Amino acid sequence: MEFGFLDLLELLGALGFFIYGMKVMSDGIQRTAGSKLRDILRGMTRNSYLGVFTGFIITCLVQSSSATTVMVVSFANAGLLSLIESIGVIMGANIGTTITAWLIAFFGFKVKISAFALPIIAIGFPMMFAKRSTTRHFSEVLIGFALLFLGLDALKSAVPDLNQNPEFLEFLATFTDYGIFSTLIFVAVGTIITIVVQSSSAAMALTLTLLFNDVITFEIAAAMVLGENIGTTITANLAAIVANVHAKRAARAHLIFNLIGVTWLVLMFPIFLDFIKYLWAPAQNFLQTIIPDLDKSNAELQLSLFHTVFNVTNTFLMLGFIPLIAKFVTKLVPSKGIEDEAYNLEYIGTGAMVNTEASILEAKKELLKFAKLASRMSGFVSDLLVETDSKKFKKNLNRIKKYEEITDQIESEIVIYLAKVSEGELTETASLQIRAMLSIANDLESIGDINYTMARIIKRKTEDKIYFVPHQRENLLDMFQLLEESMEIMLENLDNDLQGNQLEKAYAAEKAINKKRNELKKAHLESIEKGEYKYESGMIYTDLFSAVESVGDRVISISEATTGKIS
Repeated sequence: MEFGFLDLLELLGALGFFIYGMKVMSDGIQRTAGSKLRDILRGMTRNSYLGVFTGFIITCLVQSSSATTVMVVSFANAGLLSLIESIGVIMGANIGTTITAWLIAFFGFKVKISAFALPIIAIGFPMMFAKRSTTRHFSEVLIGFALLFLGLDALKSAVPDLNQNPEFLEFLATFTDYGIFSTLIFVAVGTIITIVVQSSSAAMALTLTLLFNDVITFEIAAAMVLGENIGTTITANLAAIVANVHAKRAARAHLIFNLIGVTWLVLMFPIFLDFIKYLWAPAQNFLQTIIPDLDKSNAELQLSLFHTVFNVTNTFLMLGFIPLIAKFVTKLVPSKGIEDEAYNLEYIGTGAMVNTEASILEAKKELLKFAKLASRMSGFVSDLLVETDSKKFKKNLNRIKKYEEITDQIESEIVIYLAKVSEGELTETASLQIRAMLSIANDLESIGDINYTMARIIKRKTEDKIYFVPHQRENLLDMFQLLEESMEIMLENLDNDLQGNQLEKAYAAEKAINKKRNELKKAHLESIEKGEYKYESGMIYTDLFSAVESVGDRVISISEATTGKIS
């Protein structure tokens, strides 16, 4: 009987079944753990060894190295992890993902766990309607676990029977006699499979199933496993194409680390396989005491051992080179510099969001950068006021115009991002934080608008040859100096947590700006009466110091929002 198109669809459907079950289980575990995963990451990455252990533990918990990698990138973007710490966690994730292979080899082929799947779903299903979110999320874990092994059972049935399809084995045999090139061919096969199914765990399950059904030999399966280690990094790198500089660096580090590991192992492939066989003898004796009929899944467990030993060995060989990898990827993916970075979202991208807390931290970091840009823009306006060189004046004016366009774009992208975050389940605290950040983004965009308006007023003053008397210019510069001090306090508040900020300094700075504005307004009316300067000059003068005070209003509003007070 030939393996036809419908059989291929059945195989792909079974693989999709397995992947869906893994996704449901992984998402459920992440939601159940919530902020605890963040606490683990923040508290256990002080050095490379702890980082590796952290990556291992989290991947064991969520059963997905891709989920761990995305989480690491997310926290790196939010400033919780450095690049070096991120690399350590990613290395640990490589070891953690080998646990999936052991689970499949132990239970998927030994125990008829699919027979327990429906009772597990029966237990989990009523929990989906519980009031407590933790209970609902745990139901996803149970249902996902059941679906995963139902998918594996379907996968075993969908793999072609070689007794009825011997030509498939003959086809594979034609590629097994080329030495190291044969190894490279099946490394490429494993890479492609992982890229297609978008999951190294699913690719590993397929490899184990093919080995269990004697479709491929142990050597071919081992080479495919090496390819799967490369394939799992390609997915992250494709996602990082549209992401920020931190995501790109973490993704490149993962790819380089795995490529180096696969390279040295391909060169030592026969020796390493002999080493695994040497290790398997005592391991087999130990496992025989636990599993009496071990022979039924002997090769699958041996492949799991190969997977684990490779990743553990590669990790400990590369641990000392983490700083070098970090330097290399930093050069490979350089920052575009202060001016360039001011024009791009650095901490949030278009990639997947891990959880609400991490996403809020990323948005908060982006808002701080946005506020620094707005503060720098106010400085440009102040410089424009005293600039006498026409070329420099025009250049500064164009810069302010460009910054105004940037503030519009950044506000729009931050609002869209926060709207996506709001689509998930939010705690009361998270909801308040998002409301505060939306208010802050709006105020920062307004500051950009007011700054650009002041720049156009100064431009009109220059074009119409309207001049300030010395004390007008000095008074305006004093106002800008008070505004700069107020903005420095605002930046300090934004750089702290969104709760517990002290507003006394911010209120004092705002009071000083208002007092100066009132003094200038009173003095201006007296100067007009005395004829100290022309009416046109007075109008522009009034517009400018009123605009500076208006910026100050937005600045204090931002400082208030950092404490949860939204006006």
